[in-house]
Amino acid sequence: GAPCVFVLKDDGLQWQIGGRGGRLRYDRIRSVRISYRPATMQSQRFLTEIWSPDSPKIQIASASWRSMVEQERLDKAYSAFITELHRRIAAAGATPQFLAGMPQFSYWVGVVVFAAVVVAMIVLTVRAMQSEHWTGAAVVGGFFLVFAYQLGNYFRRNRPSRYRPDALPSYVLPRA
Repeated sequence: GAPCVFVLKDDGLQWQIGGRGGRLRYDRIRSVRISYRPATMQSQRFLTEIWSPDSPKIQIASASWRSMVEQERLDKAYSAFITELHRRIAAAGATPQFLAGMPQFSYWVGVVVFAAVVVAMIVLTVRAMQSEHWTGAAVVGGFFLVFAYQLGNYFRRNRPSRYRPDALPSYVLPRA
């Protein structure tokens, strides 16, 4: 993708994404959402989305591409940047919505589907064991454990909530 540069200035967030750029005043920010968003190549990736009537949605990720096949984790720098961004938004007197995790509707639909798949995988594993297909039971059970761990962690870290700019939720920030 295009290179992204974000700089915290006294009066606002200066951003450059590819050939587009601008400055977003802190007091014009209407909503901030922090979430856990693992990607194909990066399982520990976090994303901050910023909405304002003056600019397109700005997305700041905790990982950056180093090459066409390698991503670099920027955990410490990302956490420090996002914490300072929140401090400056609050200092500017802005009153945006501070949201963590996924939107409510998407989250609950995902949880219901996840629970249905978990129940189905348990039933498949038990049925395979009852019919003494041990290899099939082991394969389905192993897949189930990996699936349940990965998606369970995703939903645990993305539970919808609101927060204050001085109390960022740790479950949607990388460990520094």
